[in-house]
Amino acid sequence: MDEALLRSLTPSVIGVLVRRGADFAAAEDAVQDALLEALRVWPEQPPREPKSWLVTVAWRKFLDTVRADTSRRRREARVGEEPGPGPGEAADDTLQLYFLCAHPSLTPASAVALTLRAVGGLTTRQIAQAYLVPEPTMAQRISRAKRTVAEVRFDQPGDVRTVLRVLYLVFNEGYSGDVDLAAEAIRLTRELAARIDHEEVAGLLALMLLHHARRPARWGADGSLVPLAEQDRSRWDTRMIAEGVDILQAALARDRLGEFQAQAAIAALHADAARADETDWPQIVEWYDELVRLTGSPVARLNRAVAVGEADGARAGLAALAGLDPGLPRHTAVSAYLRERDGDAVTAARLYAEAARAAPNLAERDHLLRQAARLNAALRA
Repeated sequence: MDEALLRSLTPSVIGVLVRRGADFAAAEDAVQDALLEALRVWPEQPPREPKSWLVTVAWRKFLDTVRADTSRRRREARVGEEPGPGPGEAADDTLQLYFLCAHPSLTPASAVALTLRAVGGLTTRQIAQAYLVPEPTMAQRISRAKRTVAEVRFDQPGDVRTVLRVLYLVFNEGYSGDVDLAAEAIRLTRELAARIDHEEVAGLLALMLLHHARRPARWGADGSLVPLAEQDRSRWDTRMIAEGVDILQAALARDRLGEFQAQAAIAALHADAARADETDWPQIVEWYDELVRLTGSPVARLNRAVAVGEADGARAGLAALAGLDPGLPRHTAVSAYLRERDGDAVTAARLYAEAARAAPNLAERDHLLRQAARLNAALRA
Protein backbone atom coordinates (compact mmCIF):
# COMPACT_ATOMS: atom_id res chain seq x y z
CA MET A 1 0.00 0.00 0.00
CA ASP A 2 1.54 3.28 -1.15
CA GLU A 3 0.25 5.74 1.46
CA ALA A 4 2.44 8.50 0.01
CA LEU A 5 0.63 8.10 -3.33
CA LEU A 6 -2.75 8.30 -1.61
CA ARG A 7 -1.79 11.48 0.19
CA SER A 8 -0.36 13.09 -2.93
CA LEU A 9 -3.61 12.45 -4.82
CA THR A 10 -5.86 13.88 -2.11
CA PRO A 11 -5.85 17.57 -3.18
CA SER A 12 -6.60 16.90 -6.84
CA VAL A 13 -9.42 14.49 -5.99
CA ILE A 14 -11.00 17.09 -3.67
CA GLY A 15 -10.68 19.58 -6.50
CA VAL A 16 -12.53 17.27 -8.90
CA LEU A 17 -15.45 16.92 -6.49
CA VAL A 18 -15.63 20.66 -5.87
CA ARG A 19 -15.76 21.35 -9.59
CA ARG A 20 -18.53 18.79 -9.96
CA GLY A 21 -20.66 20.70 -7.47
CA ALA A 22 -19.72 19.55 -3.98
CA ASP A 23 -18.90 22.18 -1.40
CA PHE A 24 -15.42 22.01 0.06
CA ALA A 25 -16.40 20.49 3.42
CA ALA A 26 -18.52 17.74 1.83
CA ALA A 27 -15.85 17.01 -0.77
CA GLU A 28 -13.13 16.73 1.85
CA ASP A 29 -15.23 14.37 3.99
CA ALA A 30 -16.03 12.19 0.97
CA VAL A 31 -12.39 11.98 -0.05
CA GLN A 32 -11.36 11.00 3.48
CA ASP A 33 -13.93 8.19 3.34
CA ALA A 34 -12.54 7.12 -0.03
CA LEU A 35 -9.00 7.07 1.37
CA LEU A 36 -10.11 4.77 4.18
CA GLU A 37 -11.76 2.52 1.61
CA ALA A 38 -8.55 2.50 -0.42
CA LEU A 39 -6.54 1.44 2.63
CA ARG A 40 -8.93 -1.48 3.03
CA VAL A 41 -9.22 -2.53 -0.62
CA TRP A 42 -6.00 -1.68 -2.43
CA PRO A 43 -3.67 -4.19 -0.72
CA GLU A 44 -5.71 -7.02 -2.29
CA GLN A 45 -7.09 -5.22 -5.36
CA PRO A 46 -4.81 -2.37 -6.45
CA PRO A 47 -6.45 -0.21 -9.14
CA ARG A 48 -4.87 0.45 -12.51
CA GLU A 49 -5.73 4.15 -12.26
CA PRO A 50 -5.55 5.19 -8.59
CA LYS A 51 -6.82 8.74 -9.09
CA SER A 52 -9.82 7.61 -11.16
CA TRP A 53 -10.64 5.02 -8.50
CA LEU A 54 -10.52 7.63 -5.74
CA VAL A 55 -12.63 10.08 -7.74
CA THR A 56 -15.27 7.44 -8.44
CA VAL A 57 -15.47 6.18 -4.86
CA ALA A 58 -15.37 9.67 -3.33
CA TRP A 59 -18.14 10.87 -5.65
CA ARG A 60 -20.31 7.90 -4.72
CA LYS A 61 -19.79 8.62 -1.04
CA PHE A 62 -20.63 12.27 -1.61
CA LEU A 63 -23.86 11.35 -3.41
CA ASP A 64 -24.74 8.85 -0.68
CA THR A 65 -24.45 11.65 1.87
CA VAL A 66 -26.54 14.01 -0.25
CA ARG A 67 -29.26 11.41 -0.78
CA ALA A 68 -29.37 10.61 2.93
CA ASP A 69 -30.01 14.23 3.82
CA THR A 70 -33.47 15.31 2.75
CA SER A 71 -32.60 18.96 3.25
CA ARG A 72 -30.19 18.66 0.36
CA ARG A 73 -32.58 17.31 -2.26
CA ARG A 74 -32.33 20.49 -4.31
CA ARG A 75 -28.59 20.20 -4.36
CA GLU A 76 -28.86 16.57 -5.47
CA ALA A 77 -30.89 17.67 -8.46
CA ARG A 78 -28.23 20.27 -9.29
CA VAL A 79 -25.23 18.00 -9.09
CA GLY A 80 -26.95 15.21 -11.03
CA GLU A 81 -26.22 11.55 -11.11
CA GLU A 82 -22.85 9.93 -10.81
CA PRO A 83 -20.66 10.29 -13.91
CA GLY A 84 -19.41 7.05 -15.37
CA PRO A 85 -15.98 5.82 -14.34
CA GLY A 86 -13.02 7.05 -16.31
CA PRO A 87 -9.91 9.16 -16.00
CA GLY A 88 -10.07 11.85 -13.32
CA GLU A 89 -10.35 15.42 -14.55
CA ALA A 90 -7.00 16.82 -15.61
CA ALA A 91 -7.40 20.15 -13.79
CA ASP A 92 -4.97 20.46 -10.89
CA ASP A 93 -6.63 22.29 -8.01
CA THR A 94 -3.90 21.63 -5.46
CA LEU A 95 -2.70 25.23 -5.46
CA GLN A 96 -6.20 26.54 -4.73
CA LEU A 97 -6.49 24.09 -1.86
CA TYR A 98 -3.29 25.49 -0.37
CA PHE A 99 -4.80 28.98 -0.53
CA LEU A 100 -8.15 27.87 0.85
CA CYS A 101 -6.70 25.94 3.78
CA ALA A 102 -4.45 28.86 4.71
CA HIS A 103 -7.23 31.42 4.44
CA PRO A 104 -6.58 34.57 6.51
CA SER A 105 -9.90 34.12 8.34
CA LEU A 106 -8.58 30.95 10.01
CA THR A 107 -6.47 30.86 13.15
CA PRO A 108 -2.96 29.49 12.58
CA ALA A 109 -3.82 26.27 14.44
CA SER A 110 -6.95 25.72 12.34
CA ALA A 111 -5.12 26.52 9.11
CA VAL A 112 -2.41 23.99 9.94
CA ALA A 113 -4.92 21.27 10.79
CA LEU A 114 -7.00 21.87 7.67
CA THR A 115 -3.89 21.93 5.45
CA LEU A 116 -2.64 18.64 6.86
CA ARG A 117 -6.01 17.02 6.32
CA ALA A 118 -7.10 18.42 2.94
CA VAL A 119 -3.74 18.94 1.23
CA GLY A 120 -1.62 16.45 3.18
CA GLY A 121 -4.21 13.69 3.22
CA LEU A 122 -3.62 12.86 6.88
CA THR A 123 -6.41 11.46 8.99
CA THR A 124 -7.81 13.34 11.96
CA ARG A 125 -6.28 10.72 14.24
CA GLN A 126 -2.81 11.23 12.74
CA ILE A 127 -3.04 15.02 13.07
CA ALA A 128 -4.28 14.73 16.66
CA GLN A 129 -1.38 12.42 17.55
CA ALA A 130 1.12 14.76 15.93
CA TYR A 131 -0.14 17.70 17.96
CA LEU A 132 -0.65 15.66 21.14
CA VAL A 133 -4.33 16.54 21.51
CA PRO A 134 -7.38 14.25 21.80
CA GLU A 135 -8.87 13.17 18.49
CA PRO A 136 -12.31 14.72 19.25
CA THR A 137 -10.60 18.06 19.93
CA MET A 138 -8.82 17.95 16.58
CA ALA A 139 -12.02 16.85 14.82
CA GLN A 140 -13.81 19.91 16.22
CA ARG A 141 -10.97 22.17 15.15
CA ILE A 142 -11.09 20.83 11.60
CA SER A 143 -14.88 21.05 11.45
CA ARG A 144 -14.80 24.68 12.57
CA ALA A 145 -12.15 25.45 9.98
CA LYS A 146 -14.22 23.90 7.21
CA ARG A 147 -17.27 25.89 8.26
CA THR A 148 -15.20 29.07 8.25
CA VAL A 149 -14.10 28.62 4.63
CA ALA A 150 -17.41 27.18 3.43
CA GLU A 151 -18.41 30.39 1.63
CA VAL A 152 -14.98 31.12 0.15
CA ARG A 153 -14.95 30.72 -3.61
CA PHE A 154 -12.68 27.87 -4.60
CA ASP A 155 -11.10 29.76 -7.50
CA GLN A 156 -10.40 33.12 -5.91
CA PRO A 157 -6.76 34.24 -5.61
CA GLY A 158 -4.92 33.32 -2.45
CA ASP A 159 -2.07 34.78 -0.44
CA VAL A 160 1.17 32.90 -0.99
CA ARG A 161 2.76 34.36 2.13
CA THR A 162 -0.06 33.06 4.31
CA VAL A 163 0.40 29.58 2.82
CA LEU A 164 4.14 29.74 3.51
CA ARG A 165 3.60 30.72 7.13
CA VAL A 166 1.26 27.77 7.61
CA LEU A 167 3.80 25.37 6.09
CA TYR A 168 6.52 26.88 8.27
CA LEU A 169 4.37 26.27 11.35
CA VAL A 170 3.93 22.63 10.30
CA PHE A 171 7.70 22.24 9.82
CA ASN A 172 8.53 23.72 13.20
CA GLU A 173 6.36 21.17 14.98
CA GLY A 174 8.92 18.53 14.00
CA TYR A 175 7.99 14.97 14.97
CA SER A 176 5.28 13.57 17.19
CA GLY A 177 3.11 10.46 16.97
CA ASP A 178 3.37 8.40 13.79
CA VAL A 179 3.66 11.39 11.43
CA ASP A 180 6.92 13.22 10.84
CA LEU A 181 5.58 16.75 10.42
CA ALA A 182 8.94 18.17 9.33
CA ALA A 183 9.14 15.66 6.48
CA GLU A 184 5.47 16.27 5.67
CA ALA A 185 6.06 20.03 5.51
CA ILE A 186 8.96 19.49 3.11
CA ARG A 187 6.79 17.26 0.92
CA LEU A 188 3.98 19.82 0.82
CA THR A 189 6.39 22.67 0.11
CA ARG A 190 7.94 20.68 -2.74
CA GLU A 191 4.48 20.25 -4.21
CA LEU A 192 3.79 23.95 -3.86
CA ALA A 193 7.13 24.80 -5.50
CA ALA A 194 6.22 22.55 -8.43
CA ARG A 195 2.99 24.49 -8.96
CA ILE A 196 4.02 28.10 -8.43
CA ASP A 197 7.10 30.01 -9.56
CA HIS A 198 7.80 32.12 -6.50
CA GLU A 199 11.19 32.93 -4.99
CA GLU A 200 9.91 32.79 -1.41
CA VAL A 201 8.43 29.32 -1.95
CA ALA A 202 11.91 28.27 -3.06
CA GLY A 203 13.39 30.11 -0.09
CA LEU A 204 11.18 28.25 2.36
CA LEU A 205 11.96 24.90 0.75
CA ALA A 206 15.68 25.65 0.95
CA LEU A 207 15.35 26.69 4.59
CA MET A 208 13.52 23.48 5.48
CA LEU A 209 16.08 21.29 3.71
CA LEU A 210 19.04 23.05 5.34
CA HIS A 211 17.54 22.71 8.81
CA HIS A 212 16.32 19.15 8.27
CA ALA A 213 19.79 18.10 7.09
CA ARG A 214 21.08 18.70 10.64
CA ARG A 215 18.38 16.63 12.27
CA PRO A 216 20.42 13.41 12.77
CA ALA A 217 22.94 15.33 14.89
CA ARG A 218 20.41 17.34 16.88
CA TRP A 219 19.79 14.71 19.57
CA GLY A 220 22.19 12.75 21.74
CA ALA A 221 21.98 8.99 22.29
CA ASP A 222 20.13 9.69 25.54
CA GLY A 223 17.59 11.90 23.78
CA SER A 224 19.16 15.14 25.00
CA LEU A 225 19.24 18.28 22.85
CA VAL A 226 22.63 18.93 21.21
CA PRO A 227 23.29 22.64 20.48
CA LEU A 228 24.45 23.54 16.98
CA ALA A 229 28.00 24.33 18.08
CA GLU A 230 28.38 20.87 19.66
CA GLN A 231 26.81 18.77 16.90
CA ASP A 232 28.76 16.03 15.10
CA ARG A 233 28.74 17.61 11.65
CA SER A 234 29.72 14.35 9.98
CA ARG A 235 26.15 13.25 10.68
CA TRP A 236 24.64 16.10 8.67
CA ASP A 237 22.99 15.10 5.40
CA THR A 238 25.35 16.65 2.85
CA ARG A 239 23.15 15.78 -0.15
CA MET A 240 20.20 17.58 1.43
CA ILE A 241 22.44 20.56 2.22
CA ALA A 242 23.65 20.71 -1.38
CA GLU A 243 20.08 20.61 -2.66
CA GLY A 244 19.04 23.37 -0.27
CA VAL A 245 21.98 25.57 -1.29
CA ASP A 246 21.25 25.06 -5.00
CA ILE A 247 17.58 26.01 -4.53
CA LEU A 248 18.55 29.05 -2.45
CA GLN A 249 21.12 30.30 -4.96
CA ALA A 250 18.57 30.09 -7.78
CA ALA A 251 16.05 32.05 -5.67
CA LEU A 252 18.56 34.73 -4.65
CA ALA A 253 19.61 35.18 -8.28
CA ARG A 254 16.15 36.58 -8.99
CA ASP A 255 17.00 39.57 -6.78
CA ARG A 256 13.65 39.65 -4.96
CA LEU A 257 14.76 38.98 -1.42
CA GLY A 258 12.24 37.80 1.14
CA GLU A 259 12.38 36.67 4.74
CA PHE A 260 12.57 32.94 4.01
CA GLN A 261 15.44 33.43 1.60
CA ALA A 262 17.27 35.46 4.25
CA GLN A 263 16.69 32.76 6.86
CA ALA A 264 17.86 30.11 4.41
CA ALA A 265 21.03 32.11 3.71
CA ILE A 266 21.80 32.10 7.44
CA ALA A 267 21.19 28.34 7.60
CA ALA A 268 23.45 27.86 4.55
CA LEU A 269 26.29 29.72 6.24
CA HIS A 270 26.01 27.45 9.26
CA ALA A 271 25.97 24.40 6.98
CA ASP A 272 29.05 25.65 5.13
CA ALA A 273 31.22 25.56 8.25
CA ALA A 274 33.06 22.26 8.71
CA ARG A 275 33.60 23.19 12.37
CA ALA A 276 31.73 25.57 14.63
CA ASP A 277 34.76 27.86 14.96
CA GLU A 278 34.83 28.27 11.17
CA THR A 279 31.34 29.82 11.06
CA ASP A 280 31.26 33.14 9.17
CA TRP A 281 29.55 35.10 11.92
CA PRO A 282 30.09 38.58 10.41
CA GLN A 283 28.23 37.52 7.28
CA ILE A 284 25.49 35.94 9.39
CA VAL A 285 25.08 39.28 11.19
CA GLU A 286 24.68 40.96 7.79
CA TRP A 287 21.94 38.51 6.84
CA TYR A 288 20.20 39.10 10.17
CA ASP A 289 20.33 42.81 9.39
CA GLU A 290 18.50 42.04 6.12
CA LEU A 291 16.00 39.86 7.96
CA VAL A 292 15.29 42.57 10.52
CA ARG A 293 14.90 45.11 7.71
CA LEU A 294 12.42 42.82 5.94
CA THR A 295 10.36 41.79 8.95
CA GLY A 296 11.12 43.98 11.96
CA SER A 297 10.73 40.74 13.89
CA PRO A 298 11.76 40.84 17.57
CA VAL A 299 12.76 37.18 17.27
CA ALA A 300 15.08 38.04 14.39
CA ARG A 301 16.57 40.81 16.54
CA LEU A 302 17.08 38.33 19.38
CA ASN A 303 18.88 35.88 17.11
CA ARG A 304 20.90 38.75 15.68
CA ALA A 305 22.14 39.54 19.22
CA VAL A 306 23.53 36.03 19.47
CA ALA A 307 25.27 36.41 16.11
CA VAL A 308 26.70 39.80 17.14
CA GLY A 309 28.00 38.18 20.32
CA GLU A 310 29.81 35.56 18.26
CA ALA A 311 31.14 38.03 15.70
CA ASP A 312 32.12 40.96 17.93
CA GLY A 313 32.27 39.55 21.44
CA ALA A 314 29.83 38.96 24.30
CA ARG A 315 29.71 42.62 25.34
CA ALA A 316 28.54 43.64 21.87
CA GLY A 317 25.94 40.86 21.96
CA LEU A 318 24.64 42.05 25.33
CA ALA A 319 24.44 45.59 23.99
CA ALA A 320 22.36 44.35 21.05
CA LEU A 321 20.16 42.44 23.49
CA ALA A 322 19.64 45.43 25.79
CA GLY A 323 17.00 47.11 23.66
CA LEU A 324 14.78 44.05 23.35
CA ASP A 325 11.74 43.08 25.41
CA PRO A 326 12.87 40.70 28.21
CA GLY A 327 9.52 38.91 27.80
CA LEU A 328 10.50 37.57 24.38
CA PRO A 329 10.63 33.76 24.18
CA ARG A 330 14.19 32.57 24.83
CA HIS A 331 15.38 36.08 25.76
CA THR A 332 16.53 34.84 29.16
CA ALA A 333 18.36 31.87 27.64
CA VAL A 334 20.20 34.14 25.20
CA SER A 335 21.10 36.49 28.06
CA ALA A 336 22.44 33.54 30.05
CA TYR A 337 24.60 32.39 27.15
CA LEU A 338 26.06 35.84 26.54
CA ARG A 339 26.65 36.40 30.28
CA GLU A 340 28.58 33.14 30.41
CA ARG A 341 30.60 34.16 27.36
CA ASP A 342 31.36 37.43 29.15
CA GLY A 343 32.69 35.58 32.20
CA ASP A 344 29.77 36.22 34.58
CA ALA A 345 29.11 32.59 35.60
CA VAL A 346 27.02 33.47 38.67
CA THR A 347 24.48 35.51 36.71
CA ALA A 348 24.56 33.05 33.82
CA ALA A 349 23.72 30.09 36.09
CA ARG A 350 20.80 31.95 37.60
CA LEU A 351 19.49 32.97 34.18
CA TYR A 352 19.84 29.44 32.78
CA ALA A 353 17.69 28.13 35.63
CA GLU A 354 15.17 30.91 35.11
CA ALA A 355 15.03 30.21 31.37
CA ALA A 356 14.44 26.53 32.04
CA ARG A 357 11.25 27.32 33.91
CA ALA A 358 9.87 29.06 30.81
CA ALA A 359 11.19 26.56 28.24
CA PRO A 360 8.64 25.61 25.56
CA ASN A 361 9.45 21.88 25.68
CA LEU A 362 11.05 19.28 27.91
CA ALA A 363 14.18 18.83 25.78
CA GLU A 364 15.00 22.52 25.92
CA ARG A 365 14.18 22.69 29.63
CA ASP A 366 16.53 19.80 30.40
CA HIS A 367 19.29 21.35 28.29
CA LEU A 368 19.03 24.67 30.15
CA LEU A 369 18.97 22.95 33.54
CA ARG A 370 22.14 21.07 32.59
CA GLN A 371 23.82 24.35 31.71
CA ALA A 372 22.84 25.82 35.07
CA ALA A 373 24.06 22.70 36.92
CA ARG A 374 27.37 22.74 35.01
CA LEU A 375 28.08 26.34 35.98
CA ASN A 376 26.99 25.85 39.61
CA ALA A 377 29.26 22.81 39.91
CA ALA A 378 32.18 24.82 38.53
CA LEU A 379 31.48 27.66 40.95
CA ARG A 380 31.52 25.27 43.92
CA ALA A 381 34.75 23.60 42.84
